[in-house]
Parts: sequence; C-alpha cells; structure tokens
Amino acid sequence: MKRTGLIFLLVVAATIQGHAQSAQMAATVMRLWKDSLQETGKRAHWTYDQGVVLEGFAGLWKNTGDGRYFQFIQQGIDTYIDKEGNIRTYKQDDYNIDNIKNGRALLLLYKVTNEEKYKLAAEKLRAQLRNQPRTNAGGFWHKKRYPYQMWLDGLYMGEPFYAEYAALFHEDTAFRDITRQFVLMETNSRDAKTGLLYHGYDESRQQKWADKTTGRSPNFWGRAMGWYGMALVDVLEYYPANHPGRDSLLQILQRYAAAVKKYQDPVSGVWYQILDKAGKKGNYLEASVSCMFVYTLAKGIRLGYLPESYLSTAKKGITGINKQFIRPAAEGGVNLEGTVTVGGLGGDPYRDGSYEYYLSEKVIQNDPKGVGAYMQAANEMDLLAIPKTGKGLTITIDNFFNHEVRSDGTTWHYVWNEMDNGGYSLWGEIFHNKGARTAMLPEAPTAANLAKTNIFLIVDPDTEKETAKPNFMTAAYADVIYDWVKKGGVLIILQNDKGNSEIEKFNTLTARFGIHFNEDSRNHVEGKQFEQGALYLPAGNPVFAHTKKIYIKEISTLKLSPPATSIFNDKGDVIMAVSKVGKGAVFAVGDPWFYNEYLDGRRLSPDFENYQAASDLADWMIRQTTQHK
Repeated sequence: MKRTGLIFLLVVAATIQGHAQSAQMAATVMRLWKDSLQETGKRAHWTYDQGVVLEGFAGLWKNTGDGRYFQFIQQGIDTYIDKEGNIRTYKQDDYNIDNIKNGRALLLLYKVTNEEKYKLAAEKLRAQLRNQPRTNAGGFWHKKRYPYQMWLDGLYMGEPFYAEYAALFHEDTAFRDITRQFVLMETNSRDAKTGLLYHGYDESRQQKWADKTTGRSPNFWGRAMGWYGMALVDVLEYYPANHPGRDSLLQILQRYAAAVKKYQDPVSGVWYQILDKAGKKGNYLEASVSCMFVYTLAKGIRLGYLPESYLSTAKKGITGINKQFIRPAAEGGVNLEGTVTVGGLGGDPYRDGSYEYYLSEKVIQNDPKGVGAYMQAANEMDLLAIPKTGKGLTITIDNFFNHEVRSDGTTWHYVWNEMDNGGYSLWGEIFHNKGARTAMLPEAPTAANLAKTNIFLIVDPDTEKETAKPNFMTAAYADVIYDWVKKGGVLIILQNDKGNSEIEKFNTLTARFGIHFNEDSRNHVEGKQFEQGALYLPAGNPVFAHTKKIYIKEISTLKLSPPATSIFNDKGDVIMAVSKVGKGAVFAVGDPWFYNEYLDGRRLSPDFENYQAASDLADWMIRQTTQHK
C-alpha cells in the first residue's frame, strides 16, 4: 500500500507540472487572442496558425476535462463558420494546402457536438483535397501558385486532416494516397548523408532555388522538418492496423527520429534554425522546431512508434525549451521567446532558400506556430510522465447487454470511441494515459473471451424501449461472470435508474456479489440546476480518496448483503458499493456517470470533480488487478 501511495503521488506531481506548463501558455493565448487569431490592426482570416494553437488546446482539454479549453476552440472556429458550413475568408480556388490545417478542429467540434455546420465545413476542405493540383508523381502541390512543388510544411497542413476525415467517414482507400504523400516527400527531400530533409523540392526544376539535378531547395530549415515529424505521428493514429502504408510511415519515422537526435544541440538541448550549421555565424537556437521535435518524439514513444531510448532526447529537449525560451509574463501565464515568424520558398519578394534568407526573417515573442507547438509538446511530455500503472492491462466494455445501434448501423451510447455527450472517450483517454488498453465485447460473455480482459465494464443494460431484441442477463451469463471475478477479474457495474435501464433481470448477476439495485430514481435535476445533483464524498473514501464534490443524477440506489459493503451513503441511501469475491472485486453504482457530458467540463461548473473521480476509479480498478499478483 505504501508503494501504491507513492505511485499516486508521483502521478499527481507529474500531472500538475505538465498541465501547468501547457495551461500557463494557454492563459497567455486566451489573453492575446480572445476570439480568434488576429494580427494587430488586421482583420482576422482563416489561417493555419490558429489550427496549430487549437491542437494544443484540444490536448489540454482531453488531459484535464477543463471545459474552458474546448470553449476556446469552439469560439475561435465559430468566428468563421456559418450554419451552412461556409468558411469566411477561405477560398478553395487558391488550392493552398495551408488552409486545410484547421479542418482537424472542425472534425473535433463535429464529433463532440454533432453540429452539422462543422461537418459541412470539413466537407469543403475535403473537396479541396480531391481537386488539389498534383505533381506528375501524385504529390499535392503546396499551393496553386507554387506549381509542381512539395514542401515539408504541406504534409502537416493536409495529411492529418485527410487521415482523420478518412477514418471518420470510412474512406479506407484514402490511406494509400496519404502514404504516397509522405513517401514522395522523403524520397525527394532526404539527404542520405545527414538523414535530414530539405525544405522543399520542385519536380519541374524550374525554380531558381531548386537544384537542377535533384530539384531540392538548398537548406535544412528546422521548422519545416518539425512540421513533417508532427504530421507523421498525427497521421499514424488513424491508420488501419494492418494497412501496408503504416509500416512505410513507421520506417520513415525511425529514420527521421535518428536524424533529430543526431542534430540536437548537446549544450542547450534544443535545435538550431538551420539544423546542420550549428557553428556558422548568425545561426541561432529556434523555439518552434525544438517544440515540434519534442512533440514528435514524445508522441512517438507514447504510442509505441518509437523506442523508449528516445525519451532522454525528449526530456533534454523540453528542459532546454523551458530554460531557453520560456519567460514569465507580467500579466500572468508565460511568454515563448525565439520563434521565427515565417520561412518559405519563391514568391514575391523572392525567397531563394539560402542560409542568409532563413536568417533574415524576424524572430518574435509568442508567435502562434511556436506557442501551439509548445503546448502540444508540453501535453505529450505530461502524458509520458504519468506512471504506466495499467501497462499490460485490458479494460473491456460490454456491448452485448448494452447494444444500442444508430440508423446507419454504428454502435453508440457508452462506447470508448464516441466523443459526444453519451460516449466514454474521455474516460478511455484516462485509461490510455495510465498505459492500459481499452476494448469492446459485442458477444455474450464466456470463460474464453473474459479470459482476455482484466477489467469488465457493464453499463446501462438495454430495455425493450431502447433495443428491439435486448440481451437480458441470465443465470448462465451470471455464472460465467461470477467465476471470472473469483479468479481475479475486476467487474465495474454502472447501472441506470428505473425507466432507463433493465434492472430486475440484471440483479441476477449482482445478487451473486451481495448487491441489489433498487428500481427507483433519486437526485432528479431540473434543467441546469446542477446543484440538485451534487454529492459530497467524505475524506478517506477507499475508492475516491482525492475527490470531494461530484455530480450524479437519477440514481438507482442499492440494497446490500455480504460480501458487499457500502463505500458511500447519502441521506440513508446506499449510493456506491464494493464487493470482494475470491481474488476479484466489484464496484457498483446506479448511474452510467462517467460519460463525456459530465466529464468534459462543457456543462458542469469547475467545482464538480467528476474528471478526478473518473481518474480515481481508474486507479482503484488497476490496483485491484495487481494486488493478488
């Protein structure tokens, strides 16, 4: 128990430190850009800079459940989108791949809110990609006015949205095209000697900056390589597991990471504006590339794309960034120094890609590209710092007793991959951050399939009102689950109240553990009077040791007999119980409770601690699986 307590303290310390870094940067952003990114004295326009910042906010929201960060994303995007999904200041005919970047914020908003306008806007960006001019080899032009050119930047601007859209709307054939973009870029821009990637190449060899033999630009600009690495790890999240392109991208990432590690400055821990010219006059340490490299390495490690041997490089990088570039802001929050404003090729005035050109661009404070990359890097380092107490464990959610299906045939309501109100995506993120794997069981429980999981979660068994032919609990199913618990399984039961869940037959299972769900309903909440659903957990609760105030409404109460014991009573009612049987354990409460609507901070006031409660229960579940080993 002493070891368990120490682990928890380490988790809390790591979480506070990581969130503090990203949250302080977020405070600065919300002060500088209250509604959208806008240059001083200029009208706000649809720009990829905003998309980079909003990625940082999305990560911070998922890691904390703080609704302010989601609201900032929505407010920023809503300044551009009307109800038909038209995007103010966006022109598809420009065929500028930079303009695709904000599409990921559109997809996030659509998945969380189900508002059609975000889907319609995303479809417009997808239409641009369908018609984007291409090189003869099939690579996207960076812009219509930059014919036959591919830049490293463009992979980040276009491909993560392309992959996420393809995964969401089942465009499986798109992944072959996405793979082609990365392979073409590496094939045409990678230097075999250094492993570094040139900023861009011109297939036509017509540009003055292009080598007449290779078509490559002449220098290794740091941020360009940073864009490419971030694109790799972001895209890989959406690849089908067995897609051949996935292995191709993983191999590219391995080569990329080796070069990044090689060119890290050994003294400061960060990276130079021109990566391979550390000692040359005028070269300088640059913030955005350093943040992007840390993000790429950290996320690659966390998701298993890169070996943990790169962790020391990432840690040295974030330490160097904080020392070299982060300064306290007088108004609160922090400032990020040392980001170059821009870097490009061609155009008017003409940018020749020379060493002197890259050093001529302004270096400023709080450039949004650097700010967004810093937030993303801090978020990823925070996730890496959380001890992986759940490593090797599988948490499986039942999709047999609760099996609600939409008209399009997709499963929904209390499932891991559902990001809207009724889903468990944020709770799933909590488990993943602790190193555990989440899964779903759509079949009836058997000794064989339960043997593949450590924790089994049953939520809100179906009624005939919800499902045409519900799968009710039977004595035979109860026997299987009971035997699995006795052998060391951890069973989590999140019931619902009378009228919203099947209770009578389901008690066939829970009675085995001394738990009976009453067919009642308490904690009714009228409209937005959320205090009617407030409950206060006493200090020293064996499951929720770090949670005080929770929100939970319309609960079915419990009646207990041995071996079950109450862990929380309120006004004479048993609200939560634990039962220990053999080597296993059961937790029960009469509400689905941890679905996104009451975890993500969008509805409840910040004094409710449902997100912390979800983390506490996850820790308890993990402890139960390991205490008998």
